[in-house]
Amino acid sequence: QVQLVESGGGLVQTGGSLRLSCQFSGSTFGDYAMAWFRQAPGKEREFVVVVRPFGGDTYYTDSVKGRFTISRDNAKNTVYLQMNSLEPEDTAVYYCAAAPRVRLSQYEYNYWGQGTQVTVSS
Repeated sequence: QVQLVESGGGLVQTGGSLRLSCQFSGSTFGDYAMAWFRQAPGKEREFVVVVRPFGGDTYYTDSVKGRFTISRDNAKNTVYLQMNSLEPEDTAVYYCAAAPRVRLSQYEYNYWGQGTQVTVSS
């Protein structure tokens, strides 16, 4: 059974940076596309970014392009989200998710982490 554990959230000022990590276990990491979603208070969970199995192609939501970078280390079974130039609008619980193929909809992801809180103060 796939398990995902996020870490790295916290409180940061506007313009600051954070790096989130998601540790994957329970299956072959390289077989899965890995994504990050986020959910702000009172809003639906939204797609942030996804990376293909084994790395390569990535797809970002427009609001984070040029500020966020996803990467995966297949040797460590870990996916990262480097977040720079953070804005108060980025405040949310960030979730790591895994699926056999690249998907943009949360409803097509089989596995989820517990989430990590990111708060950006103005």
